[in-house]
Amino acid sequence: MSENKDRVCEFECNIDDMTGEELAYASEVLMREGAKDVSIKKISMKKGRPGFLLTVMCGDDEEEKQKMLRLIFKYTTTIGIREVISERYILERMEKEIETPHGRVRVKVASGYGIRKAKIEYEDLAKIADAKKISIAAARELVQPYVNKYVNGGEVYYA
Repeated sequence: MSENKDRVCEFECNIDDMTGEELAYASEVLMREGAKDVSIKKISMKKGRPGFLLTVMCGDDEEEKQKMLRLIFKYTTTIGIREVISERYILERMEKEIETPHGRVRVKVASGYGIRKAKIEYEDLAKIADAKKISIAAARELVQPYVNKYVNGGEVYYA
């Protein structure tokens, strides 16, 4: 059983003068450039104006933080960013590739704290669903027994 903890930085800013499409693009760029996570929430701002709360998670390394700050300022209209340093508890992660009669699937396996979780990659399920002209749920049902067998003989919770 592996139990891990790391330190992360979360940058937050309120935005009321960008479209959802513009924020979605900024989010894509931030993820592509190495953000650990990006979320956008609808919020109510001063004077009841609708707006968004952009949260960007990255490591707490100074170089990484500076990179994310530059990108947030570049791709959004914000003029101020709040910083929160946190410790986060994380599961150990690995990716396995499993051969099934329906095609290869990549599986993300996470474990620690007495828990083991596995999730089949969406793109691989979509490929099987397209080829067989079935739903994603039906494709998952087809390959899940092979994933269960390969990942581990122990108890696995599927996300």
